[in-house]
Amino acid sequence: MLVRSLQMLLLLPAALRLAFAQNSNSSTACNNSPDLCQRAYNNITHLGAHDSPFVRDASTGYSVSGNQYYNTTVQLAAGVRLLSAQVQTNSTNGQLSVCHTSCSLLNVGTLRSWLQEVNTWLVANPNEVVTILLVNGASASATSLAAEYEAAGITNSAYTPTRSSAIEQWPTLQQLINNGTRLLNFVATLTDNAGAPYLMNEFDYIFENSYQNTAPTDFSCTANRPDSVANNTSGALGAGMMPLMNHFLYANETLFEMPNTTYLATTNAPSGGVGNLGDAATQCTSEYGRVPTFVLVDFFNVGPAISAVDRLNGVTAPVGRTGVSTAVASASTSGADIMSAGWGKGVVMLCLTIWAIGGGI
Repeated sequence: MLVRSLQMLLLLPAALRLAFAQNSNSSTACNNSPDLCQRAYNNITHLGAHDSPFVRDASTGYSVSGNQYYNTTVQLAAGVRLLSAQVQTNSTNGQLSVCHTSCSLLNVGTLRSWLQEVNTWLVANPNEVVTILLVNGASASATSLAAEYEAAGITNSAYTPTRSSAIEQWPTLQQLINNGTRLLNFVATLTDNAGAPYLMNEFDYIFENSYQNTAPTDFSCTANRPDSVANNTSGALGAGMMPLMNHFLYANETLFEMPNTTYLATTNAPSGGVGNLGDAATQCTSEYGRVPTFVLVDFFNVGPAISAVDRLNGVTAPVGRTGVSTAVASASTSGADIMSAGWGKGVVMLCLTIWAIGGGI
């Protein structure tokens, strides 16, 4: 029966075959919804996991520097489509590694091994478009970063932009999928990407609001980075830059800052108390005259943050997602006891490094 159907399809005029293909595409979900397939990449809100590889679980001794409760693979399966990570040089072996602020503080392995994890998920999920944002703490060159991508076998999926500055019209998700360019890669920062044009300097294409927030009333939609558009949100939007909305809180401790979990259920909520994600996203949408392209959160499962993003995207019946608990981990499982989490000397190092770099982590 299937063979006969295919034979009949081949007899149809070309125009009818094209219509058939388009109808088939429309019934296939892209990023967990058929409604997103024909929308431009920059006209969708992508949920982001801030510091995606840094997990607060047994694998890290429940480190209090962890920003997520679930690993990158689970994040992707649950609907996260933007993964941010910090790249540092491991002073022990000189390798580019995924480390939180310093490899002596929290080192979860080489950059290539993390990229391999992402690639494994991409290959298994051929109708999904994923974005990576690397914070280049190592000041690595495009050539050095590209070597990690090549070793991970992920370069074949990488999208190369049509220009080296903000793009007014990005491809649709379906176009990215059809072209086999389902991985978009931004680096903060990269002065020259001649050796790897698929590695895009973040601040040529994206602007961010402030990330350094410690109180629910601190959240603002105003452009903060790059410096060229600081406090000039209309200028950033007019230049075609995509808005990235940082929405996470830090808790101030005696010597350092750590992700705030005390207020997390409200911070990531679709509605409710002061500083909730849903209201903040609505405010930014109003100020921008469009939805933010990216929303970056800690502990993505709480809230759940995906609810606010679905509302922004007009998605009411997502498909293909893995369900995860929306609970905030208890103190007994989150490593609240700093010394038992193996911090010791790392506490002072984190404090000094944060104030020294003054950049997004």
